[in-house]
Amino acid sequence: MAMLVPRVADGVHLITHAYVNCYVVEDDDGVILVDAGLPSMWPMLVELLESVNRTPDEVRALVLTHGHFDHVGFALRAHREWGTPVLVHREDARLAAHPYRYRPQRNRFLYPFTHPGSLPKLGRMAAAGALMVRGVGDTRPLGPGTALPIPGSPKVIHTPGHTDGHCILHLPGRDALLTGDAIVTLDPYTGRAGAQIVASAATKSTAQALASLDAIATTGARILLPGHGEPWTRGAERAVAEALRIGAH
Repeated sequence: MAMLVPRVADGVHLITHAYVNCYVVEDDDGVILVDAGLPSMWPMLVELLESVNRTPDEVRALVLTHGHFDHVGFALRAHREWGTPVLVHREDARLAAHPYRYRPQRNRFLYPFTHPGSLPKLGRMAAAGALMVRGVGDTRPLGPGTALPIPGSPKVIHTPGHTDGHCILHLPGRDALLTGDAIVTLDPYTGRAGAQIVASAATKSTAQALASLDAIATTGARILLPGHGEPWTRGAERAVAEALRIGAH
């Protein structure tokens, strides 16, 4: 079921559909999008913008946490129809252009059959357009270690592991952290809930992903907004502790 959730944090709104999340961040200077979900989430984005009295010409940028297909969904459409600049870390630029061309630790097609709880979730994602994503090649580099001069002034933190160029976005003034797939609260590849890294079937290096959890804990953010699963409101350190307890899978 698709949902639009205004205000999961101060000025941050959630669109969730088929176990995939993307976000709208707004301030007085306009709006940014964080991740582009699946193709079928485009009308939900339009509806959300209307509901918060925003227009497409106020969308200043689309920031991709990484280049996997379930985060690139409507990126090309936003770029072509609205002229929205698409930002992604340089190490994920090729992946954003070809969002199915990646090699995780374990075979992503066979892995779900050993975790049958994932099959309904992956089926929902497929029905929502996960197999029909077109990549976006015209992107701008996302520089980590800086606060971007765009609405929300998100601080970019490089968290490799899930992909080489994976980044998270910290909104210190809002006590919120957009975590992409560096840490999620639902793993579609296992069907398991809880704060965790994504399974090896969709992660390049689970060891590196676990090491990148330190960067999440260091932010001290209270609210974590993941690419999959419900927002986490019990603090970054507690989320990281749970993810380390669950470990790689």
